[in-house]
Amino acid sequence: MKNFLIPMLSALVLLGGCAVTEDSAKPDAEAAAPAPMVNDYPTRDRVDYVLECVAKHGGLTYISQYACGCKIDKIAEKLSFAEYEAARTFSQMQKTAGENGAAFRDPKQSKELRSRLKEAEAEAEKACFIK
Repeated sequence: MKNFLIPMLSALVLLGGCAVTEDSAKPDAEAAAPAPMVNDYPTRDRVDYVLECVAKHGGLTYISQYACGCKIDKIAEKLSFAEYEAARTFSQMQKTAGENGAAFRDPKQSKELRSRLKEAEAEAEKACFIK
């Protein structure tokens, strides 16, 4: 029993020095701030974009695959995923005829997001495709 107590007490003393004190447990204001979202695009959506892009650029080659992957990365630098998703929806649904399509064509937000997506895609095209 005595042989068991000495190592146990030694371990408690040693681990007692590792305990967190109240002062060190409080995070700084800077440490508590959330980090900006660097990669908020789901993989599935990135892959869908790359596959559509590759199809538009002559089929699957190493160059088109690389350039299309680069393109979605550049777009992700300009737009959050929520903005990208809304812009894509507005772009696709604006083609709906009549009153049903007006909800996607006419709002200021729709025009603004479609414009930002178009600009981001144009910049990405310049940056990623060798011509």
